[in-house]
Amino acid sequence: MASSPGTTIVDLRFRPLDIAMAKAFGIAGGAQELARNVLVEVTLSSGVRGYGEAAPLPPFNGETQEGALAALEHAKARILGQDAAAWRALSERIRDAANSSASAACALETAVLDALVRALGTSLRVFFGGAEEKLVTDVTITTGTVEEAAHEARRFSAFETLKIKVGASDVDHDEVRVRTVHHARPDARLLLDANGGFSVDEAIRLAQRLARAGVSIALFEQPVAPGSWDALAEVRRETGLFVAADESVTSPHDVPLAVAAKAIDAVNIKLMKSGPAQALDIAAAARACGLRPMIGGMVEARLAMGTSACLAAGLGGFAFIDLDTPLFLADDPFDGGYRYEGAVLDLSPITLGHGCVPRA
Repeated sequence: MASSPGTTIVDLRFRPLDIAMAKAFGIAGGAQELARNVLVEVTLSSGVRGYGEAAPLPPFNGETQEGALAALEHAKARILGQDAAAWRALSERIRDAANSSASAACALETAVLDALVRALGTSLRVFFGGAEEKLVTDVTITTGTVEEAAHEARRFSAFETLKIKVGASDVDHDEVRVRTVHHARPDARLLLDANGGFSVDEAIRLAQRLARAGVSIALFEQPVAPGSWDALAEVRRETGLFVAADESVTSPHDVPLAVAAKAIDAVNIKLMKSGPAQALDIAAAARACGLRPMIGGMVEARLAMGTSACLAAGLGGFAFIDLDTPLFLADDPFDGGYRYEGAVLDLSPITLGHGCVPRA
């Protein structure tokens, strides 16, 4: 198939992107003290460039920066000469070529799509539908001590929703942490995210203890490890809480399986798991099945997080917004893109692609 005028991919470059953390980002599987990401740059035959960011998160899925770089090197020959205008078909080729590194595939697909949309003269937000211009995010209280949780809850007073990471230690410790956050911020909507760190019994025990203490939980995200819809369904049934799948849903094919098992109420859509094309399909499947869509990310800078923001704002109607990790970075390696105004992500400044370009 002949390429569209000016949209042939003629160059692909990538390099490590190490970003210091202002504060370690701890989840059930461990803590990240340095964001070891990857920057991808694609150039079209028209000269237009697009950018993508890979954010491998070893505690989440075992992916590493070295693995992402190797996957991009492996994919390079299969991507050069392809037509960015056929990005949906190309996304499948990218996933096949990226050697099982989801973050590398996401970064490469993002760079191709960013270049294409810039060449079309519009923003990714508008390309995805243009439903909204602003999003209101939660903020994460990462794993740690009770005192740290209380301090973070007060420090993030501008955020109406607090997402508390649990599952890294015993239920007793997490119960005290969550209750402390509730007492520090009784006005806040609370979400729990275990990243699969609990057993079924532990997840149920924590939820029931919090209920008896009068602590309301709006969402329990991935309370148990992926691999068993029945386990998620048992937590949902026994706690009466809204349950979201994160690690358990990596493709649109997972969504009807979760629904059939009555396992979840919401799906956390992360581009770093699936790439933009499959993220659109997961969102469509979730809506069709009556689930609430959520948007989240790994430990990402504003380029990757802004791409997710463009998708969520473009489609509109996301029930949960979790796009806060750039707030945990000590440095911002990008110019342009969206702006943070407290808990609000303002996407109105973006006119081309996701809007971000690497700082010189």
